Amino acid sequence: MNPALDAHGMLAVAIEQARIGLAEGGIPVGGAIFRTDGTLLGAGRNRLVQNGDPSMHGETDAFRAAGRQPRYGDLILVTTLAPCWYCTGLIHQFRFKQVIVGDSVNAQGGVAWLREKGFDILDLASSECIEMMAKFQRAHPGLWNECVGEG
Repeated sequence: MNPALDAHGMLAVAIEQARIGLAEGGIPVGGAIFRTDGTLLGAGRNRLVQNGDPSMHGETDAFRAAGRQPRYGDLILVTTLAPCWYCTGLIHQFRFKQVIVGDSVNAQGGVAWLREKGFDILDLASSECIEMMAKFQRAHPGLWNECVGEG
């Protein structure tokens, strides 16, 4: 339990996952799931490259790491990059209380749609997240396109 963990502290966990993924040769997108009291339930990163699994996005890896929950409507999903449509579907289906986003500049995914559906989206516009993804997209456009289904 970490009651002092705020939105930026939660994003820091996801950023660390993104950094690990990048160091492993993967796509730098990290995710984490927290209770509202700051308790970390699960963290993960995009593992398309590492596991050869196109469904293993940062959000889905964190979701799997969090394990089975009695409900998700009181949980916070944190992601370094605006969730793609695939991950947007996961967020919608399980009705997360809040989604904290680090970067909606380099990809917008389904953020606007989630807002229209009444989801609480907190976009922190993290310069670290924005710069990390922009640099990655410039250096690896083919891999980025593969990740988002445009390869």
